[in-house]
Amino acid sequence: MSTAAAAPRQAVVVGNDVSWPQCGKTLPGGQAFAVVGVNGGLANNTNQCLAVELNWAAGSVGGTGQPLVSLYVNTANPGTAGSWWPQSNSYGGAVVANPYGTCVAGSTGAACSYMYGYAKAYDDANSRGVTGPGAYLWWLDVETGNSWSSDTAANRADLEGMAAYFTGIGARVGVYSTTYQWGRIAGTVASSSSLYGLPSWIPGARNLSGARSACSGTPLTSGGKVVMTQYVSGGLDYDFSCV
Repeated sequence: MSTAAAAPRQAVVVGNDVSWPQCGKTLPGGQAFAVVGVNGGLANNTNQCLAVELNWAAGSVGGTGQPLVSLYVNTANPGTAGSWWPQSNSYGGAVVANPYGTCVAGSTGAACSYMYGYAKAYDDANSRGVTGPGAYLWWLDVETGNSWSSDTAANRADLEGMAAYFTGIGARVGVYSTTYQWGRIAGTVASSSSLYGLPSWIPGARNLSGARSACSGTPLTSGGKVVMTQYVSGGLDYDFSCV
């Protein structure tokens, strides 16, 4: 029998995600990776603590397959009830190639929904204070707490517009939601959609053990993979890397 001492077990390394609710609060330390919310709870505003939280995130220590720092954005599809709604295929000084045709003023269908998503992503990358936006992985936070159309096809177009802008600047994109919320908002994603195959970040676990188990769950889009899961402890969001 060998008398060699057993190797010590390594601690499980987890990350944290923070955003406007953590403004002015003590942030966790020693996180393996960090995900920072760009918006202040709505798709059309800014997290006022973004700069502070990005500075904190830069201290992530690594040890997983996740980027040391990634970003997440609030998503929505409010239609003409929102504070702004597109009236054409133009935004940011350019005419956008729209796979759903021409956005016509007053329409809330797929063409204008695509433009809304594209515009919100453009704003997130260019107007919130993010330096070098193309270098990040951007997570699309899809939750029923925000405003959505009853038309899941229009909502998918909206999210496709966001994904199109981010990938167009060289960034990577993933989706964050529960299976229930995703199904209610986006419905079934066809293989022809740009959302098909995107990585999934799944919330809802009660603890670290549950978060680890959730890695084997069903991804939000077929062709994708669950790469990260989330649980809450002590009022903070913790994230487990499945890769």
